[in-house]
Amino acid sequence: MTKKVEIKWLKEPEDHNYPAALSYLSLIYEEKLAAEYVARLHKADISEFKSKDIFRASSLSLLGISNTHVKSNQQKIEAGEKLSPILLVRDSVNGKVIVADGYHRLCAVYTYDEDAIISCKIVS
Repeated sequence: MTKKVEIKWLKEPEDHNYPAALSYLSLIYEEKLAAEYVARLHKADISEFKSKDIFRASSLSLLGISNTHVKSNQQKIEAGEKLSPILLVRDSVNGKVIVADGYHRLCAVYTYDEDAIISCKIVS
């Protein structure tokens, strides 16, 4: 039986997560709208959702430990380090959630427990 690992979260996303979210969102949306989403994310309260539900809502594939970023986040989890909350955008038009920042953290957490609670900010 595998030892259950406690996943710890920072109280707020790290400063560098917001420019990363803007970079990604700018690929999907016009730059002005992407910037509006990021401004809303800055102000949003922290929410919590199960990792499996975020995956289902986002329609993303799970990255494995062969991905260096996932492996790095798994090492942080095992060392008891706190992870930065992920940043999400509700895309009501397409009926899904966009993982603006934190995809690798989400994958790392899921590999330990699909029911694990993910700390995040989410905006519409």
